[in-house]
Amino acid sequence: MDAATIIESESRELIRRRGLDVRADQLEPLIREVMSDYDRRSSSGEVPVLRDDDETMVAEVAARIGGFGPLQEMLDDPAIEEIWLNSPSQVFCARNGRSELTTIVLSDTEVRGIVERMLVSSGRRLDMSTPFVDALLPDGSRLHVVIPSVTRAHWAINIRKFVAKAYDLQGLVALGSLTQQAADFLDAAIASGLNVVASGATGAGKTTLLRCLARSVGPRERVVTIEEVFELNLALRDVVAMQTRQANLEGTGEITMRRLVKEALRMRPSRIIVGEVREAESLDMLIALNSGLPGLASIHANSARDAVTKLCTLPLLAGENVSSRFVVPTVASAIDLVVHLDMFADGRRRVREIIGLSGRIEDDIIEISDVFSLRGDRLVRGDGHPPHPDRFVRAGHDLSELLGGVAA
Repeated sequence: MDAATIIESESRELIRRRGLDVRADQLEPLIREVMSDYDRRSSSGEVPVLRDDDETMVAEVAARIGGFGPLQEMLDDPAIEEIWLNSPSQVFCARNGRSELTTIVLSDTEVRGIVERMLVSSGRRLDMSTPFVDALLPDGSRLHVVIPSVTRAHWAINIRKFVAKAYDLQGLVALGSLTQQAADFLDAAIASGLNVVASGATGAGKTTLLRCLARSVGPRERVVTIEEVFELNLALRDVVAMQTRQANLEGTGEITMRRLVKEALRMRPSRIIVGEVREAESLDMLIALNSGLPGLASIHANSARDAVTKLCTLPLLAGENVSSRFVVPTVASAIDLVVHLDMFADGRRRVREIIGLSGRIEDDIIEISDVFSLRGDRLVRGDGHPPHPDRFVRAGHDLSELLGGVAA
């Protein structure tokens, strides 16, 4: 057995003998007591020598035994989508799209202990030189933490759970997020190699949509995904997932989204998926998509039109030598469809509109067409058409049959 397993087993036995509750204020001192005895025995060769530092080992064993303390019950609740702490006495959660203040009250020590346990398996760090952290929990939830003095007084923590309710486009239809006609069209668009961007606000369901769209990728395609933190977790036969990396204590070793997009092109991809476009990596993505490589991406935006506008401005962050005279035509030719999602007041997530980019530009404004849009409470066919009908034909799809009659 390794050191962590031995310390865990001995800690559990000590908890049973003393009849203790598994709480952070009792658990961590108890583990340190066990470790002190373990260190004594390891010096005489009775047990393996500890390879991790003491605090890392305490956090790992505490996570194995006690989970994540009072937050564990909410993490296990499938109805809760997100958890956030503004202070130890202000613990909120979002249940079915609606936020509520919980009755949980923690201490500063408990909050720090829980975060340390959450970070132990991620390889990411949090200190005064790196006051922000993005990490993935073992169950796939995404953790974001900000500490003082960036925050005023308390650690600000967000845990976004990936409560997947749909794994393909038919699943979205069953949830009412998408009509059958729109799902069939998107399925054909992906199979035909069109470049699709999912847009929407935080929590609108962009990552879920990307995962569902990816199920329409052909079985012989090689997919490379690029993310800040692993979230997509695609169930495909040939897929490579990459995530960014923070700089180390010496300030070196950082791996950015831009670097990952460039590396992805060297991996013989049939398609790339950029989990979320935020900054200058949008330029590298557009160049890749404009070279004949199909792809998917997501972006924060208020509407499909705003998403197109944002894709025309983000690449300008890449450097002074990048101008809108280059970017706008590149967006017009590289992006084919934008699917915009919205979250309603009752917590429902719906596709609000699907637009097509014709590739034409007038006065630096990209022409878009309304393929589907939400009218009342239903996503209906618009009067526009998607680009590249020839690609649908080559993939064996009848575009006129998919789109049916044009709405008045």
